[in-house]
Amino acid sequence: MRVLVVEDEVRMAALIRRGLEEDGYAVDVATNGPDGLWQAREFGYDAIVLDVMLPGADGFTVCRQLRESGRWSPILMLTARDAVDDRIRGLDAGADDYLTKPFSFGELAARVRALIRRGGGDRPTVLRVGALTLDPASRRAWRGDDELTLSTKEFSLLELFLRHPDRVLSRTMILEHVWDFAYDGVSNIVDQYVSYLRRKIDKPYGSELLETVRGAGYRLRVADADRSAPAP
Repeated sequence: MRVLVVEDEVRMAALIRRGLEEDGYAVDVATNGPDGLWQAREFGYDAIVLDVMLPGADGFTVCRQLRESGRWSPILMLTARDAVDDRIRGLDAGADDYLTKPFSFGELAARVRALIRRGGGDRPTVLRVGALTLDPASRRAWRGDDELTLSTKEFSLLELFLRHPDRVLSRTMILEHVWDFAYDGVSNIVDQYVSYLRRKIDKPYGSELLETVRGAGYRLRVADADRSAPAP
């Protein structure tokens, strides 16, 4: 198994490298963001240990650019920061796990083993259907060149449709995925939010991508989406 360690603190990098090598891994080390990004793109790694505070490009940037280029090696991010916002930012950038300094090497090694067992299958970083584009990591969406302003629920609803194009989604399925099984609010909440979403992705463009299938639910029509203007 081959692991890349991207860490600018020479002593820390050496400790992690020695420990992982003693556990039987082949370990490469990069000491700045650009070098780490290049190595991770050029070589296949079973896992990447990535520090957040790096010269040249921080760990968030490295992680995001790796995911955007289709590199899905599992990433364990390291940081001296303990702020929740930083952990969220790292995970949204595409990291698989997070470890705050100081840490025990035993815990780091266990997390690396878990990530390698889990693997790094192909996962699209951006969803596209015709002119519609959605980036789950940055929580941004577009129709053609126009960026859409969506509420949290509208974004989740659009993401669900883009993950299941041309498939009829029942109101129950939408409710369970976008809200949760315990939701106990108004009964027509799904219809309301489909209507809100249509106002943003359909009406301004004179089209009807979201189709009502009477008695069954709603469908994002791929044929109509593909005839729209190309996504950015």
